[in-house]
Amino acid sequence: MNILVVEDNQLLARNLADAFGGRGHAVDFAANGEHGLALALEHPYDVLVLDLALPGIDGLEVCRHLRARLPRRLPVLMLTARDTLQDKLGGFAAGADDYLVKPFAMEELLARCQALALRHRDYALAVGSLQIDRRAQAVTRAGQPLRLQPAGYQLLLALAEAHPRVMTRSELTQVLWHDDPPDSDALRSHLYQLRQALDKPFALPMLVTVHGVGFRLDAGA
Repeated sequence: MNILVVEDNQLLARNLADAFGGRGHAVDFAANGEHGLALALEHPYDVLVLDLALPGIDGLEVCRHLRARLPRRLPVLMLTARDTLQDKLGGFAAGADDYLVKPFAMEELLARCQALALRHRDYALAVGSLQIDRRAQAVTRAGQPLRLQPAGYQLLLALAEAHPRVMTRSELTQVLWHDDPPDSDALRSHLYQLRQALDKPFALPMLVTVHGVGFRLDAGA
């Protein structure tokens, strides 16, 4: 998972970093609401772990801004020491998906994050101006619908899910043919067709070749 943690308690933040990182998850941190909101709007995280009591704008305001401004659904797990029913209802009304009261067991937090990420995998995935609706298998770039062949859609989805990491030719071959790749270089043809649909109508290419390594998506294109 690619996780954003917005938490001003440095000790708790370090503990979360150890817990998530120890299980192979990538984690970004923000210590205040403004920074957390900016990161959440800029990067395609799988889950947001959001403290309620933050300097600057609090967790409720961060959540409200996200729901109003982010085109895709980012799952939000809210952390707080407030445990009344009204506090929880306020968190859900602001757009939180789950609510965990401090102190909590780290294993429970990890399990809840994993469940949220899996539950929301059908929602749209965003990389810059690119939007992918996994449920409908529909793709737009800068609001313009793209017509992709099935292989092109699979490649683009894999690249978007891996973003910003570079995917090797071997990994992309695995996406299409698993352990039974064709003898010919069919991947080259599918990548060409994907470029025609994804990049040709636009000024800047989004599918970037990293020579000697593989391919990645450029969110700034």
